[in-house]
Amino acid sequence: MRGAVIHAPGDVRVEERENPTIAAPTDAIIRVSATCVCGSDLWDYRGINDVTQPTPTGHEYVGVVTEIGDEVQNITVGDFVVGSFFASDNTCEICEAGYQSRCAHAEFVGAGGAQSEYLRVPLADGTLVATPGMPDDDLIPSLLAASDVLGTGWFGAVAAEAGPGKTVAVVGDGAVGLLAILAAKQLGAERIIAMSRHASRQKLALEFGATDIVAERGDEGVARIKELTGGYGAHSVIEAVGTQESMMQAIRSTRPGGHVGYVGVAHGVELPGEELFFAEVHLHGGPAPVRRFLPELIQLIWDREIDPGKVFDLTLPLDQAAEGFKAMDERRAIKTLLKP
Repeated sequence: MRGAVIHAPGDVRVEERENPTIAAPTDAIIRVSATCVCGSDLWDYRGINDVTQPTPTGHEYVGVVTEIGDEVQNITVGDFVVGSFFASDNTCEICEAGYQSRCAHAEFVGAGGAQSEYLRVPLADGTLVATPGMPDDDLIPSLLAASDVLGTGWFGAVAAEAGPGKTVAVVGDGAVGLLAILAAKQLGAERIIAMSRHASRQKLALEFGATDIVAERGDEGVARIKELTGGYGAHSVIEAVGTQESMMQAIRSTRPGGHVGYVGVAHGVELPGEELFFAEVHLHGGPAPVRRFLPELIQLIWDREIDPGKVFDLTLPLDQAAEGFKAMDERRAIKTLLKP
């Protein structure tokens, strides 16, 4: 099969790889219908994460089940499925509490490289969710978004306790931040402030439900949030970047007693203890337990109540994966969808 492999920073190639096979009786193999490039893939592409050997890329996927292990009961061959980037058994005490991304038996599905024609999914019964039927082609991008960026944005909004009567601020205008806006809107937030400097992303933010745009960053951005909220700060702030600046901007934009939901993959983030102590805000986040939300998100998409697939503003064949990475790295694309 064909699959994308990163060899070094800036060096992504689509190569012939061996087809995946059933390795455990709880596995499933899917034929990938659509995959994509994630903002977190860019940490490797930019050399911020070490790339020490050729490594298959991608962890977002939807597709059709072609083979199942002997112990798989909930998923059948021919199902169209959406899965999370973390495989989970969905039965351990951590999963039952809603944190499948920290399952006692969690495996990173991306280790198999989802930017490919086929993918092995471990713990298929606990990881994959079948759609009500074969989706129309125009629903596939939105279902793909559910496998990571929508589920992650949704978790950010839930962790920040976005809801009726709340003012929500979103730090980060990538796909996760934009879909956190959509999530906050669905959860009933009264006011949603998108922090963005890019016209195309501001436009999509407004489509997804943002009521205000703040172009300033850092201390200036914090001051603007305070100005818009009577000096108090937002009730709920979603951090969707993962840098020191974005995390501190999020914390400082939150009113005392408010909630920060952080879902940007943290790189070099260190929290100053004394400032955090006197900020008196709630912090909750981490790798999103996407599996918790998948049934609800799939149904919302299936019923055409939400259209998160709009975050894909570049669609390429799998063989052009390198260009998909480059376009996102250069901010010419919000998110690249790849068709195997």
